[in-house]
Amino acid sequence: MLENDCSFGGVSPLNLPFPYPQARVREQNQFYANLLTLDYCGSVSELTAAMQYIHGESCLSCNSCTAAKTIVGMAVAEMIHLQKLGEMILLLGGNINFAIKTRTGTQMWTPEYTNLAKEEAKIIEANLEAEKAAIEQYQQHMSMIEDDYVNALLARIVQDEEYHIMLLEMLREEKYTG
Repeated sequence: MLENDCSFGGVSPLNLPFPYPQARVREQNQFYANLLTLDYCGSVSELTAAMQYIHGESCLSCNSCTAAKTIVGMAVAEMIHLQKLGEMILLLGGNINFAIKTRTGTQMWTPEYTNLAKEEAKIIEANLEAEKAAIEQYQQHMSMIEDDYVNALLARIVQDEEYHIMLLEMLREEKYTG
């Protein structure tokens, strides 16, 4: 008989222990809403990160329960980011329909955005790359947005993404030294 005894009961979101700013905006702004939609469901987005983490957790849970629990904790944090971005997009006057606006129309979110690595080292590396890309994109968007309420949320999310990089680097070190 084969079974997976890695339990996820009690797993908490892996985010920093301080609150997110209240969801508010100076005024509705469709351009800002469209930028945040990229962070919400684009190729580099919270939805992509959550799905990539869930895939990685599934691949790791039978052989590396500790790493799987860390990965699923980060997935839950990304889902919180997704929820916070959704609130902001709606306040800005946008829609949350899992599609981004492009020059030629709209593009629905697709699992093709995820890296479906199966081995622990590759899962960790793929997620490190994704977190770094997310931070870079958030910083770019903050430079384009002139709403301090929106930027406060993005800056807070960046702090969690930096925390995730630290956790992933610790997992990588444990993989190669442990």
